[in-house]
Amino acid sequence: MQNTHQPLLEVWQRGPVADIPALLQPVAHALLQAREELIVLMQHFPDSLLWERPAGVASPGFHLQHLSGVLDRVFTYAKAATLSSEQLEQLHAEDVSPQIDLSVASLLHRFDQQVEKSLIQLKETDEKILSEFRGVGRKLLPSTVIGLLVHGAEHTMRHLGQLMVTVKILKFQHNGY
Repeated sequence: MQNTHQPLLEVWQRGPVADIPALLQPVAHALLQAREELIVLMQHFPDSLLWERPAGVASPGFHLQHLSGVLDRVFTYAKAATLSSEQLEQLHAEDVSPQIDLSVASLLHRFDQQVEKSLIQLKETDEKILSEFRGVGRKLLPSTVIGLLVHGAEHTMRHLGQLMVTVKILKFQHNGY
């Protein structure tokens, strides 16, 4: 008898992502894995807990905003572009204070859209430019195309990990599980 309840393989175990250059596959895998895990993590998470900060850590609302915002900004730098006024406004909005116009659903949707935008950029990135210099921020801190793309993926996973812990603590505090 075949087990029909096998857990889904992690994204990197499912093979290459179509049309993504070979050297950028780990970036695509990390972003897709983060998206899948985020959807599961935030299922049934109430909007009323978005801005809670157990033990003073960053709130789920902050992490959800930051996940999309950093990915957008870092991938912009990878294209050798400067941040738009809209991106700068978003950066300043990534605050820990409550923002009543945001919901779990809207923040998940925003992250989903940012991952899709990032995947398109990865598909359009020529592997020949990966070692090219890219300046970051006003000070043009030194990086490379691949450095920025990898940083976007690892930073996403880092904040997802922090968000997982915060959400689990809040669920336990408010539901006992």
